[in-house]
Amino acid sequence: MQKVAVIGAGTMGNGIAHVFAQNDFTVNLVDISDAALERGMKTIEKNLDRQVSKGVIDEAKKQSTLANLSTHTDMASALGDVDLVVEAATENVELKLKIFGDMDKYSKPEAILASNTSSISLTQIAAVTGRPDKVIGMHFMNPVPVMKLVEVIRGYATSDATTKTIMELSEKLGKVPTECNDYPGFVSNRILMPMINEAIITLFEGVAGVKEIDTIMKLGMAHPMGPLKLADFIGLDVCLSILNVLYEGFGNPKYAPCPLLVNMVRAGKLGAKSGEGFYDYSEGPKSETISAQFK
Repeated sequence: MQKVAVIGAGTMGNGIAHVFAQNDFTVNLVDISDAALERGMKTIEKNLDRQVSKGVIDEAKKQSTLANLSTHTDMASALGDVDLVVEAATENVELKLKIFGDMDKYSKPEAILASNTSSISLTQIAAVTGRPDKVIGMHFMNPVPVMKLVEVIRGYATSDATTKTIMELSEKLGKVPTECNDYPGFVSNRILMPMINEAIITLFEGVAGVKEIDTIMKLGMAHPMGPLKLADFIGLDVCLSILNVLYEGFGNPKYAPCPLLVNMVRAGKLGAKSGEGFYDYSEGPKSETISAQFK
């Protein structure tokens, strides 16, 4: 594999494109607007500058990484000659099914189609294509240039050859690929999201405050970040979406999202990206100020 397309220039998409380009792959970054692509490229350049300042890469590597990237708004022209397409769009079932139908239509028959989905069924996604054996999950962790894990998810029809190729490819990117099967939430979010939901329930029931819950989990469990702060950074809407996938997929009430989470999303309090969640981010993303709602 030498040429890759990444669908979506948002947080995950530009990070995935960055990592492939830095490892000498030619990358077509695709989004629906020039403005989205411009924002994505600015983020990549900013992250490359950070790597240079920290001595992770040199200026020449930064320039070669940028040279490996091109931007596209036309999916048909961007996908025709690539070996792998990685979809990194919003975590929405209907949107992903539409995108995968187009990916299947415009990609060459031997291309592998991957999704960065964090919870949606790969088997369901593969069913809208004519190549279910070549559909697989590549769930990168955020921030992609830093985090080592790639959760590699096999759909019902994913072939051994496709899985082997993606496992080896992930290693070439300097990642640690870990294989799992296609069930709601896979491994990472099946375990993480109930923990976050329980932290929100603990707050909702008045057992402790935001700072206290996060401090106990950080210092007592050696977590680098408390679950409520982590939820803010993931996006409370994303947490709610994943919990709903778990709840609907298993039919088990233990996965039912906390009413507080539901109401915060309805109110537009989505965490860091909206400026407020459990914490107030008006002074920046590193803020430790508790949202006024929870003081």
